[in-house]
Amino acid sequence: MEQNNDTQNRRSRRSNVLLAASIEASGAVNRVKLRNLSTEGALIEGKDLPVEGSEVLFRRNDLSVKGRIAWVDGGHAGVSFKEPILQEDVLCNIPSPKYRVPLNYRRPGLAVQKLTADEMRRAEIWAWTPGREVLGE
Repeated sequence: MEQNNDTQNRRSRRSNVLLAASIEASGAVNRVKLRNLSTEGALIEGKDLPVEGSEVLFRRNDLSVKGRIAWVDGGHAGVSFKEPILQEDVLCNIPSPKYRVPLNYRRPGLAVQKLTADEMRRAEIWAWTPGREVLGE
């Protein structure tokens, strides 16, 4: 699906998602993937999508909105809502991002650090335990 600058100039901001949704057209319910959502429409992906111009009922969790299929291109379709939905309804259908612990990709330092008394004692016990090979032999 080719997207040029004309299709990217939207009246409302779209939030990219990958969520389960459904559309109902002519009494048949079709499960689809919701690819993006805004106050005025949605991008859906699925099989056996209704033809362009079909009246549909879009459903996602508690959100239920009447609309029509604005365009169809292969397994993707644009749904234009009859009435704009509230921004709060859009946001409650978009999960908040999960916190990710920032990774620290640093090399270990090359400076030698002094061992504590306990670490020194354990090292000596390990080094002098019988049955261990002596380093360098």
